[in-house]
Order: sequence, then structure tokens, then C-alpha cells
Amino acid sequence: MRLGDPPAPQELDPVERVSRDELTALQLERLQRTLAHAYANVPLYRRTFDEAGVHPSDCRSLGDLASFPFTTKEDLRGCYPYGMFAVPRERVMRIHASSGTTGTPTVVGYTKRDIDVWADLVARSIRASGGRPGDIVHVAYGYGLFTGGLGAHYGAERLGCTVVPVSGGMTPRQVRLIADLRPDIVMMTPSYLLALLEEFAAQGLDPRESSPRIGIFGAEPWTEEMRAEIEESFDLHAVDIYGLSEVMGPGVASECVETKDGLHVWEDHFYPETVDPFTGEPADGGELVLTSLTKEAMPVIRYRTRDLTRLLPGTARPAFRRMARVTGRTDDVIILRGVNVFPTQVEELVLRTEGLSPHFQLHLTRPGRLDVMTVRVEARPGFRGDRIAAGEALRRTVKENVGVSVEVEVVDPETLERSVGKLKRVIDKRDN
Repeated sequence: MRLGDPPAPQELDPVERVSRDELTALQLERLQRTLAHAYANVPLYRRTFDEAGVHPSDCRSLGDLASFPFTTKEDLRGCYPYGMFAVPRERVMRIHASSGTTGTPTVVGYTKRDIDVWADLVARSIRASGGRPGDIVHVAYGYGLFTGGLGAHYGAERLGCTVVPVSGGMTPRQVRLIADLRPDIVMMTPSYLLALLEEFAAQGLDPRESSPRIGIFGAEPWTEEMRAEIEESFDLHAVDIYGLSEVMGPGVASECVETKDGLHVWEDHFYPETVDPFTGEPADGGELVLTSLTKEAMPVIRYRTRDLTRLLPGTARPAFRRMARVTGRTDDVIILRGVNVFPTQVEELVLRTEGLSPHFQLHLTRPGRLDVMTVRVEARPGFRGDRIAAGEALRRTVKENVGVSVEVEVVDPETLERSVGKLKRVIDKRDN
């Protein structure tokens, strides 16, 4: 695969070269300031801190943060639209929001300084992924209220890259632009790159001969098997980026291309914890909880992300802890006859099964008293083997590895709906 050298020390932000002790001291200083800012300016935090019997002055060490209450998505929705802002609305330079498909949207505000910090962190993430000034970056994340497109765009420009702001959709045009403009980096969801892969074939183009040397993928969970599939198909380095609008957007954490062993959390701006998703007690692995350390417009204190991961020591950036690849979300888990099933578990097994493509959906039905999950998966283009045998192999593998019985339906290539943004893996028909 084509790749430049890892960044030289002088290319890193100064904070990326500090010791763990120096970083911890910086975190505590910023945390204390953030707690005071939130308490003084956000009614929700004043109320919840008072109810919990804590005050910003009680935080004398990073460990003291555990005594402060969590913030949830429901809290943000309850403060819609501007109740979480800690600065006058006139100081808010930009607003992003969630889609609101499952309820009231969550609104996020940014001051000019917040936008600058965000751009700096996405630039840091792109550089960690192998990007350099002068690279052409093809951004196929959605623009608009979703944070992905504009977050990637501003960060790439901050690094000194040339940005192609394609946004999502118009898949044939995306492939033509990649072929003609020859970007060095593509940024999109991993599932959308698989849609582009099919379009490369439709246009008679070899994706391995295309120009991108780096793909920066986020906005949905994906597996090591998916990474291998992408890297083999496109001859590029597939690197994970993490973020969420409630905390900032993309750029909260990023993999470093020289190790690709988990996402280094940019802890000078975000303090991570993991807790048991059911009890909220500290846990070695579980639900990721994030506290912003520098946000002005909308600080978040112990925000429960619903994403499941583990925290690990730093490697390529030794002072910064890594978060393992997100395995799923607490609200994505499927409880099937008493067994917890995550779509990423099925994805991993689909990609191990000969003759099956990465395109699949999980259909949940209740024909009788028990729930049934059917894995609808496409055969790989050109597969001439026995589809029934391939489906049986997947059914057996799921039973052995996940511990639950499923039905498998192998369908023709290009049968399932393609996504241009976040992929919808689960189709729940149990209430129909």
C-alpha cells in the first residue's frame, strides 16, 4: 500500500509530544474551568449539580469527576433548542443538529473559538491518518446540519489540503470525480465506500488503480474485517475517526496510520471514561462517557455517548489513551431470545464467509411467540458456488460464535438498498 512516512516530531502539535503527567495537569486545569463555566451559565447543570450535592470547587483531581452527574441525550432534548448554551446566543457562530428521527432533535452551538478548535482537531486527525498539506481530500460525508461534512471540510482546509466538497449521493458522479480529480484521501462512511466499489465496477474502472492512498471512515461502527475488505479492494489505508455532534463532531479521536490499533482520544480537549451501561459504575470496558474540556458555547459534562468501547494505553501518541474500535451502541443491541446481538458481530462473520458480500441487513420478525432474525445478505458478484451452502455456513457460524440461531437468505448482488450516509442495518418488523 502507498503511504508516506509517519509525521516527524516537528509536524505534531506541541501537546502531542507532552508526557502523561503534563497532559493530566492540563486536563485538570481545563476541567475545573469547564465545570465552573457550565455551572454558572447552564441552568441544567446548576440544577443537577445541586441535586447531586456537588460543586465545581469539589473537583480537585480528575478522579473527582466521577461524583458529578451524567448528561444524557434526553437532557439535551429537554433543553431544546438553546437551553444548553453557556454563552449568549449572539456569540454562537454556528448551529448543528441531529436528524430528530427518533424524537426532538439535539441542537449544538459553536463559538468562533469552538469552530477553530474543531478545525484544529480534525486537521490533527487527518495528519495522524497520514494526510499532509497539499493533499486533495474528497469529502463525501453529508453537509448541512450533520457535523460530518463541514467538520471534515474545515479540518482539511486547516491542514492545508485541497478540498473537494462532494457531500453524499450522486454515486456515479463521485466515482467520476475520484477518477478525474485523483484525490489522495477520501472521507466518508465505510458502508458508502462499498457502494462506490460497485460503481467502479459498473464504470469498468479498477478501484485498486484509483488515486486515494488513505480512506478516513467514521459515523458508523465497522470491523477489522471491513477494514481488510476495503484495503484489499482499493489498495489504500483505511483509518478510523470518531466523533459525535453532541460533543463536537468528527475529530474527538482518531487512529494513527502507523499503528491502526485504536483511536487516540484527543484528551487535551475531551476527558474519556467508560462505565457499565446498566449501572453507570466505572468499568474497564463499557459505555463511553465524554466531558468536553475547552468548549465555550456548549460544554458537556459526563455525556453518555451510548457507544461501547474500551480505553487502552497510548501507542503512536503515548500520552493519549486509545479507545478500541466501537463495537456497537447500547441502543443498537438486539436482544434475541435472551442473547445480546450487535450488527458488527454479524458483519464480522459475513465477511469471513466465502461467497458472501459485505452488504447485509438484519430483519426482525415475530411470527409466533418468539422473535426471529433473518440475515439477508447479498452473494458476491461473480460467485458461482452454492448459495444455499454459503447461507448454511453463515447460519452455523453465527450459532457457534454468537450463540443464537438465525435464518439466512442469500440474495442477488445489488438487491439491498444502499446508503449514502449512515447505514441502516436493522429492519424491525416485530410491531407491524
